[in-house]
Amino acid sequence: MSTRKSHEIWIEQCDAAEEIKFRYGLKAAFDYLVTEKLLNFASAAADHREFARELPRFVSRVRGMFTPQQIRTHLARIERERRQYEIEKGDEQGDYDPFLESPAAASESAKQFATIKELLTVAELGTS
Repeated sequence: MSTRKSHEIWIEQCDAAEEIKFRYGLKAAFDYLVTEKLLNFASAAADHREFARELPRFVSRVRGMFTPQQIRTHLARIERERRQYEIEKGDEQGDYDPFLESPAAASESAKQFATIKELLTVAELGTS
């Protein structure tokens, strides 16, 4: 890892999301922060202790940036978009395409998204 600390990374990303929200709207900010940055951070947390320690604080900040209704609405939208993508990808996929996500990678991505969804929508975050 570079000299940047894991907490500095998520703080900068949340600050950037606030600017994105102001300039481009709620959807763009949510997509940037949750589907890109938070998922990547959670993935890094699986292998790096310093990211794992910071993940609850990052999730808490994200929960504070969006209302519970906004979180539920955008998570449902993302799930619909992912399902639609899978349907379209299945229709187009006759030959193997090395640029598409492998079934194992797609499964791992779905698990990570489910975990993030639970963390963002659970009534109360635990600290254990």
